[in-house]
Amino acid sequence: MTVLKTENVSILFGGLMAVSKLNLELKEGELVGLIGPNGAGKTTVFNMLTGVYKPTSGSIVIKSKNRQFQSIIKLHPYQITRLGMARTFQNIRLFRNLSVLDNVRIANHFNAKYNTLEAILRLPSFYKEEKRIKEDSMELLKIFNLQHKSKELAKNLPYGEQRQLEIVRALATKPHILLLDEPAAGMNPQETQELMDLIRSIKEQFKLTILLIEHDMNLVMGICQRIIVLDYGRVIAQGAPAEISKNQMVIKAYLGKEMENDA
Repeated sequence: MTVLKTENVSILFGGLMAVSKLNLELKEGELVGLIGPNGAGKTTVFNMLTGVYKPTSGSIVIKSKNRQFQSIIKLHPYQITRLGMARTFQNIRLFRNLSVLDNVRIANHFNAKYNTLEAILRLPSFYKEEKRIKEDSMELLKIFNLQHKSKELAKNLPYGEQRQLEIVRALATKPHILLLDEPAAGMNPQETQELMDLIRSIKEQFKLTILLIEHDMNLVMGICQRIIVLDYGRVIAQGAPAEISKNQMVIKAYLGKEMENDA
């Protein structure tokens, strides 16, 4: 079952075609990698999918939480998040001077079940919901083994844990589509292996469809069911990891001679 689909999506920046006629389809429960050399347009694709950039042409539809397809071309990022799509960023964008717990609570408030008046008057419904939000946030932190650091400032976490906290914060919005932009960037091999296991785990636990950008080919080849390859804003190949690792266009554009010899 399709949960996200783009048709002929293109975007121009000052006359430069950053992404050209992108046709992308995600099926429910898939874990798909989006790869390509630097400047290929990968993060631009994420920015269009999440409403940061508006495509010059084409269409983007997602299946919302109520299982209805909806165009997101004219929606703001927060509206797209409400439909069930969340993301992390290539450059970490945490609330650095807030606690680990507060970073997650802020995202969890996205689904708060009290209104403005109940919050202002501090009615029982407000305190009940705040308690639920805190408990839910702590449960998410436990999945990532960050619960014991809940009171620490986000900026004081080691780099790898800041990356994990970004994923926790995205999960707190209760998405069914999760976009991960270079989640293993800056991680050592052991941290990357742990992240691979974690992504597999949360995909199953939260019933997620995941699209990820990543330069670590061991991670991409190790966990992705399907891979889409961009070069100069165009899709040049897509298929299973084994197919992609042997594709001559991909080898030339991105993976390099070493991957060709290893295949």
